[in-house]
Amino acid sequence: MIKLYRSALHPKHWVAYVPDAGWVMFPARDNGWDHRHAARGLDPLYLRQVPLHMGYSAGVPQPEYLEVA
Repeated sequence: MIKLYRSALHPKHWVAYVPDAGWVMFPARDNGWDHRHAARGLDPLYLRQVPLHMGYSAGVPQPEYLEVA
């Protein structure tokens, strides 16, 4: 399952941990997920996990769509 984070150092972006893909960062705007890229050099001191639903408007996949039938 994807885990979503906010970073005090990157206030205009979401940070996510995606299993099998690693850490990604994407703009906190509509369809920002389409512009995600690998996130490097993140400082865990400034990361705070937030509920996944907070990123849905940015295009974060919802859990029910991630399951394989």
